[in-house]
Amino acid sequence: MFNQIQSFIQNLVGQHTDEFSPDDLRVAVAALCFQVMEADGTVSKSERDRLREILQDYYSLDAGKLDALLAAGQEAGKEAVDYYRFTTDIRRHLDEDQRVELIGILWDIVYADGERSEMEDHVIWRVADLLGVSVRDRVLQRQQAATRSGPAEESENEDDAV
Repeated sequence: MFNQIQSFIQNLVGQHTDEFSPDDLRVAVAALCFQVMEADGTVSKSERDRLREILQDYYSLDAGKLDALLAAGQEAGKEAVDYYRFTTDIRRHLDEDQRVELIGILWDIVYADGERSEMEDHVIWRVADLLGVSVRDRVLQRQQAATRSGPAEESENEDDAV
């Protein structure tokens, strides 16, 4: 009886929360991606498309599961009061090289719309710090993402000296 009620409620609101638990590493990664995308106050179609591509490439999910992961990540990001919840899960499951790669993914999302904002910089700086990614690795990942994205603005700041 309880399962029928739960299923009815999930169908009513259109959410499939049973597919990804809140402590799923993939949800933590997606949530951080959403927080980076939303940092500058606008989420572009190109950023959303890039996030879909990245999650599809890394997790090989069918369209329905990918949509469920995106929804779970976005919801988790909205509910979070800081990045610590996600970064602790990620630190527990990913080694140093994988965490550096994740910072590169976050930069790829930033550059997806061709613009890099101070707020996006700040979010990635904070996430990298919590993940134990060095300033050098963070800046190298940013520079590589900028190169991959093609010609885009690259502002000068103190992090550029690697």
